[in-house]
Parts: sequence; structure tokens; C-alpha cells
Amino acid sequence: MTERQKTIKQATSVSGTGLHTGQFGSITFNPAPENHGIKFRRIDVTGQPVIDAVVDNVISTDRGTTLGVNGTQIFTIEHVLAALTGLGIDNVLIDMDMDEMPIMDGSSRFFIEALEKAGIQVQDAEKKILVIEEKVTFEIPDKKIKVTIEPAEKLSFSVEIDYETKVLGKQFAALSDISNFKNEIAPCRTFVFLHELEYLLNNNLVKGGDISNAIVFVNKVIEQEELDRLAKLFNKPSVEVKTKGILNNIDLHFENEPARHKLLDLIGDLTLLGINLRGHVKAQRPGHFTNTQFAKLIHQKYLS
Repeated sequence: MTERQKTIKQATSVSGTGLHTGQFGSITFNPAPENHGIKFRRIDVTGQPVIDAVVDNVISTDRGTTLGVNGTQIFTIEHVLAALTGLGIDNVLIDMDMDEMPIMDGSSRFFIEALEKAGIQVQDAEKKILVIEEKVTFEIPDKKIKVTIEPAEKLSFSVEIDYETKVLGKQFAALSDISNFKNEIAPCRTFVFLHELEYLLNNNLVKGGDISNAIVFVNKVIEQEELDRLAKLFNKPSVEVKTKGILNNIDLHFENEPARHKLLDLIGDLTLLGINLRGHVKAQRPGHFTNTQFAKLIHQKYLS
């Protein structure tokens, strides 16, 4: 059966703070015509430049995926793109009045909710689908990183992470059908180790961050004096470490939530191919650099 392209029925907005920039603003998803693709429009910049969500426009993968064209940049796009792919939306124009996507709770859940509230509109044109016919592999052996896609009847994913620590070791996550993204993957939040978060905060690198939009893993014994200092740093009455080595900021939605979030990021970054994939993606220790390099490899093999 022929699959048709989709957009949304009406505009819908999400407001919040950017994780790294600390800017508060809004993004508005607008319906778009057939074959439009996913595009961002910076309505706060002179001339309202439009940036296509394509892998050629990736200019950085440091702490998130960043797009840039002619000096205009858009930070941390992966959670929004994952939501669009998870709902099968092909065409949308996203207006922004800030440099960065709102982090919300560190997942795709709020974007899914906004898009579903707007309603999904089926269009007449056929979906653009890339059917994988030969295995494609990107790997960095010395870092134990490997991502592959191989032929399959539908799009599916399996991801393995391993941080080689007691609090976060080897985890596995899978998504057998993209239609299950909303329930199985979208609520899964980003995560960070406490020593990384301290460094970022102390160096003013997560201006919009607090401990409500990330799972914080603690990989060391912390004395009460240090906990009191952290509470002050995070502007909380108190903080403590749970038995599983997680700060008491939030409870896990799934035991393997970190691996599921890495799968979420992978889906978001592969959305930058600008086409619907048909194949099975298997990733070991994925990250934004790996994901986007892998997308470029697929593009070079199949779409150039």
C-alpha cells in the first residue's frame, strides 16, 4: 500500500528554555505543503532566514546537534526531529524566536503532545522512502563505536550503550516499529554524570539547565558537605543520591531509559537525511557525531 506524506492540520507552539543558551522563547510548528520537508525559520533574525533540516547543514555535534547556514545557527534540534519522525510527519515549517530548541524535560514528549494536539494531515503525495539494499557501516574501532543499517521490511532500531561504570554500565534498547515511538521512546530523557554537569555549570555552559531536565548519575561517593554545596548550586533545598546512583531529581520511566534516550537521539539525527528509511539500524555507543557521520555515509552511498 502506498504511504502518503503528512503534515499537521494547524499551527501549534511549545515554549521553554534552551539548555545551553539559557534563552526563553517559543517554537511554532506550521503546516507545510507536499515535498516541503522539515525546515526551521528564525523569525527573530533579520530577513527571517530558513534552514533546511538536512545533514549537510550540520556544523557542530558538541553537546547536541547544531545546524547553521550563513552565520545563523540552531542548537539542540534532535529531540524535535525525533518527535516528527516518530509521528511520521514529513512536511513542517518550524518558526523560532530563539537560538535553541526548548529542552523541556529532556525528552521528545512535549513536542509529541503539541503535534498530536494540532492534528496530523495526510497529503496526496507519496512519501519519499529510501529502501536500504546493502549494509552500510560507520565505526570508530578504538572507541568501540559502530553503527550499521541493513535491509529490512520496515524501519527498526537496536542500541547498546556501555559507560563502564557501576551506576551506568551496559544497557540495550530496541524499537521494532517506528509507530511505537510515542510510548516506548519519546518520554525518555537525556542524562549526564554529575561530574560533567558540575563542570558545565561551573563554566556557564548549560545556562538553562537544572536537575529537572536530565537524569543525573553519580559515579562517586559524596559527603554531606558536598551534597549541601550541590543543593546550593542547583538552587534546591536539598539533594541526595538514590541507591541506584541517581540524584533524587527524578524517577526513571524505564530501567534502560538512558539507552532508550540514545535511540531517540539516533532517530532525530537520522531525520536529517530528509527521507524515510527502510532498514534495521544497529548502534553501539552512538552519539551525535557518530549519528551524523553515519547519516552522511548513507547519503553519499544512496542519495548523492
